[in-house]
Amino acid sequence: MNKTIIVSNRLPLQVSIQENSLEIVPSVGGLATGMKSVHSEGNGIWIGWSGIPENDLSPDLSKKVQTKIRNEKCVSVPLTSQDIEEYYEGFSNRALWPLFHYFMEYTEFEQNEWDAYKRVNENFAKVVLENLEDGDTVWVHDYQLLLLPQLIKDQKPNTTIGFFLHIPFPSYEIFRTFPWREEILKGMLGSDLLGFHTYDYERHFLSSIKRILRLEVQFNEINYHDRTIKVDSFPMGIDYDKFYNAALEHQKSSIEKSDLRKRLEEHMSEDKKLILSIDRMDYTKGIPNRIKAFEYFLDNYPEYKEHVRLVMLAVPSRSNVPQYQKLKRETDELVGRINGKFATVSWTPIWYFYRSLPFDDLIDLYISSDVALITPIRDGMNLVAKEYVATRTNGDGVLILSEMAGASKEMNEALLINPNSYKDFAATLKRALTMPQDEQKTRIKFLQKRLKRYDVEKWATEFFKALEGTKKLRQGKVTKKLSGDYEAKFYQDFKEKKKKLLLLDYDGTLVGFKDNPQDAKPDSALFKILDKLQEKTDLVLISGRDQATFQRWFGDKPYTLVTDHGVWIRENKEWKTIERLKTDWMQHIRPILETFVDRTPGTFIETKNYSLAWHYRTADPELAKIRTMELNTVLTSLVANNGLSILQGNKVIEIKSSNVNKGRVVSRLLTEENYDFITIIGDDWTDEYMFEEAPDWAYTIKVGFTKTKARFQIKDPEHVRELLEKLI
Repeated sequence: MNKTIIVSNRLPLQVSIQENSLEIVPSVGGLATGMKSVHSEGNGIWIGWSGIPENDLSPDLSKKVQTKIRNEKCVSVPLTSQDIEEYYEGFSNRALWPLFHYFMEYTEFEQNEWDAYKRVNENFAKVVLENLEDGDTVWVHDYQLLLLPQLIKDQKPNTTIGFFLHIPFPSYEIFRTFPWREEILKGMLGSDLLGFHTYDYERHFLSSIKRILRLEVQFNEINYHDRTIKVDSFPMGIDYDKFYNAALEHQKSSIEKSDLRKRLEEHMSEDKKLILSIDRMDYTKGIPNRIKAFEYFLDNYPEYKEHVRLVMLAVPSRSNVPQYQKLKRETDELVGRINGKFATVSWTPIWYFYRSLPFDDLIDLYISSDVALITPIRDGMNLVAKEYVATRTNGDGVLILSEMAGASKEMNEALLINPNSYKDFAATLKRALTMPQDEQKTRIKFLQKRLKRYDVEKWATEFFKALEGTKKLRQGKVTKKLSGDYEAKFYQDFKEKKKKLLLLDYDGTLVGFKDNPQDAKPDSALFKILDKLQEKTDLVLISGRDQATFQRWFGDKPYTLVTDHGVWIRENKEWKTIERLKTDWMQHIRPILETFVDRTPGTFIETKNYSLAWHYRTADPELAKIRTMELNTVLTSLVANNGLSILQGNKVIEIKSSNVNKGRVVSRLLTEENYDFITIIGDDWTDEYMFEEAPDWAYTIKVGFTKTKARFQIKDPEHVRELLEKLI
C-alpha cells in the first residue's frame, strides 16, 4: 500500500534521556495536530531530527532512540551539534528567517553555513530515499528544507512531492538580495504543489520565479522542464474544538480554579479590563513596539490609568542568539520603565511573564482577557489570534490584529491595525475597550464560524487533496516524450531507411537562447554532429536568422540552409530567394519599435533583411508582459492592411511578410525528393508550420513541453544534441 512521507526539521516527538532512561512523548503543536490524520491514523511515516545531537549519543543509545522513534511511525535524521549550529541556528535562523521576515539588517550570509544547509538537506534526502517506494507521496515542510524537494525529484522523478512554507515569502526586491536565490528557487521547484499561507506570499514567490529564473507562469502554474508545478495558498488553521471545549470546561463552576485564574479574577470587573499579549520572544513579533504603543495609549487616554492592564506573556526563543538577547534586554527595560512611570500603589500597568505556560494556564489567560493584542511586525500566519477567538465561548471579546500577520487576510472581523502606527494602535485599543457587547458578539460569531469550518485538519486535507490532484493532472496529459519504445523505433527507422531528410531549427533547438542573439554561435561539438549527419542524410538548417549571419557561420559547410523564416535558401552553396518581398514597410514600423525600446529597459531591435524583431529577454518580466500586449495592439491594425504578420517567438516579437513561413519551405522540399524518413525538430510556434506540412508518419519533435502539433516532445537543446549524437 502506498504511503505518505511527512518531512520537517523536527519530529512531532519530545525525546528526553535521563540517566540512560529514554522517554518519548508526542508533541501537541499545530503541525503535529494537522498531520495527525495523515500520519498516525493513515499509512504514513514522519521524517525529521529527534532533537538530540548524534554526537551526544553512544552507538547503543542511538539504536535505542531509533527503535523507539520507529515505534511511533517516525524516522530520525542523524544531525550533529555542528550541523545544528551551522544549518539550523546559522543559515536557517540567521539568513532565511530574518530575510523572509524583512529584517535585512539581521541577515547574515556565511558560505560555511550555506554549505552546511546544503549538506543537511542532502542528509534528509538520503533518509527520505531510503524509505521511499514507488507510488509514495512526500510532503515537505518549511524553510529549513527548501532544497529537499529537488534533491528527491532528481533521484525519483515520478514521486509526487508537496511543499508548504510556514513563514512569509518575501517580495522580489527583498529576495533578490539573497546570494543563493536561484538554488533556493530550483530546490523548491522539485515540488509538484507549493503551498503558502496567503495569496500575497504566493504572488511574491511567482514574481521571483519570473524575474530570477525567467520561467513562464500561467496564473498559478509554472512550466518547468517537462513538468507543470502548481502554486496555491492554504491558510493554516487550529484544532478549534480542542480550544473551544477546553474553554467551556474552565468556565464550569464545578472545576477547581487554578491559582492564575483566581489571581486574574481579582482584577476583573466592569470598569477594569485585561488586555492580553502572547508571543515568542522574537524580533518579528514587534514586542517593543507594542509596549511603546501601550505607553502612547496611556499618555493620550489618561482616563484608562488603573482601569486597564496589559498581560504580556513572552515565551523564550533562541536565547543564545545575540539579536534575541538584545530583544530580551530591551523588553525588560521597557516594561520596567513604563511600570515605573505609571504604577500606583494598587495598580501596575503591565504584567510581564518571560516563560512558557502549561496549556491550562493559556486557556485561563484567553478566557479572562477582554482584548487580545496580536501585533507582529511580520508573521507568516499567527495561530495565537485564532486560539483566542476559539476560546470566546460567551461570544464576547475583541481581537486587535496586525495587518502584517498572515491571519489578517482571513480575519477581517478583527480590528486590523498597522503595528508601526502608535496613533492607530491607541485609537483602535480605545475602540476595542468601548465596543458594545452586540458588536463584539457579531464579530466573534463570524470569526468562530470560519475558524471552526477551516480548522487545521481541513487545512491538511485541502492541501493533500490538491496534491493528489497533481497526480491526475500528470496522468491526464498525453505523453509525447520521445523515449522508450518510440525512441528505439526512431533509431531503427533511421538505420533502415534509404532516403532521409532532417530539418533542424537553430535557436532553442540546437543551441540555447542567449541574451544577445549574436552570442549563440555554433560550437565545435555542434559542427562535429552536423558534419557526420550530413554524410548520412539530407540535412537542412531552417531558421528565422538572417542570411548574412548563417553565411558567416555555415558558409564553408555543405548543409542546406534556410533563413528569414523561408525567404532565402542555400543549396549546393548557392543562395536564392524563395519569395520576392518588399521591405519599404520597415521605415514605418521601426519608429514604433524604437518607442517601445525607449520605454522598456533591456529590450532591443534586431534588423534582418526582410523582418524586424523586438527582443525582450532581459527586460523585467512583469513590464515585458504589459509592453508585449501594448505592442501587439498597436501592430495588429497596421500589419493586417500591409500584408504583414506578427510572430510571437521565445521572448521576441517579429514582424514579417505574411507570404513567408517555414511550412512553405518544407512543402517545397518534400516535392523534390521521395523521402522515406523525415524528421523535423523545432522549439517555438513558427516551427508549428513545419509540423503541419509533414506527413503523418514523419518524426515531428517539439523542443520543450508546451502545446504542439508535433508527434513527440524532447526536453531541451542538450537532449536534442544527445538524440542526434545517437543517430551517428
